[in-house]
Amino acid sequence: MVKAIFEIPEKENRILTIVKGQHGFSTKEQACVFIIGEHEQSLEPQLRPEFIKKMEKIEKEKGIPFKNIKELRKLTGE
Repeated sequence: MVKAIFEIPEKENRILTIVKGQHGFSTKEQACVFIIGEHEQSLEPQLRPEFIKKMEKIEKEKGIPFKNIKELRKLTGE
């Protein structure tokens, strides 16, 4: 685990205290970890349903078996 010491503005400190209280955390560190975890979810790209269906269809397709790169190149015509 990494330890970090940093200064935050007063307004952000109050928000951190509110989050700490709302979720019953005993430390502001726990509140920070919670906030970062929530934000992390929003960083993941949202995929369109059509794209997900297309990928699921591709996953179900049977692949072409090959033993080595040379055999794969022969199969693909390279």
